[in-house]
Amino acid sequence: MATPWPVKHPERLQLYTLATPNGQKVSVALEELGLPYEAHTVNIREGQQFLPEFLAINPNNKIPAIVDPNGPEGELRLFESGAILLYLAEKTGKLLPKNPAARMECIQWVFFQMGGIGPMFGQFGHFYKYAADKCLDPYPKERYRNEARRLLGVLEQRLAGRQYIMGDEYSIADIAIFPWVGCLDWGYGGYEVIGLDDFPTVMAWYQRCKGRPASEKGLKVGDLD
Repeated sequence: MATPWPVKHPERLQLYTLATPNGQKVSVALEELGLPYEAHTVNIREGQQFLPEFLAINPNNKIPAIVDPNGPEGELRLFESGAILLYLAEKTGKLLPKNPAARMECIQWVFFQMGGIGPMFGQFGHFYKYAADKCLDPYPKERYRNEARRLLGVLEQRLAGRQYIMGDEYSIADIAIFPWVGCLDWGYGGYEVIGLDDFPTVMAWYQRCKGRPASEKGLKVGDLD
């Protein structure tokens, strides 16, 4: 059986993705960095994430994943979106502060997304949208709504007086977080129930990130619709 993802440009970085927040993080970063890449859409509706060809790249059967033929010691296979963002930033020397203290601060905010915003926003979306007819107990939806609002409050405070997470410089911290903020609306239909208007600084920052030319391209990569 032929692979669903034939490689036409083996000299380029290969991206296996879907237009979800985690997938968008990597495609937006690649567009920002100007790295040549070839994108392959992994259709999770059809279970393609469980195909042997994909599991050989990511045994955790989640998007995104990359294969870089020009890795530090030859071909490099990498999964977990935060790890990929850090790798791409270090590979190019861009989107990550060079000052050691600022560099660690930036990585800290990437981990804030990986450990907090992604899982908590995702659980809100699950119980609010996808499991709305399966779980009638209001507790899960209320718990994750409240936690999503708490995390947005942390962002609101951080972004006060700043253009981006790290100040004037756009970084992988912004790229890690802003697709998830957007997903609360376009992905989960939760704009009103979350109360995104209560976080005007976050929403203004989101629009700045979303409106960048690289974002306009990267957010569409792997779109099934």
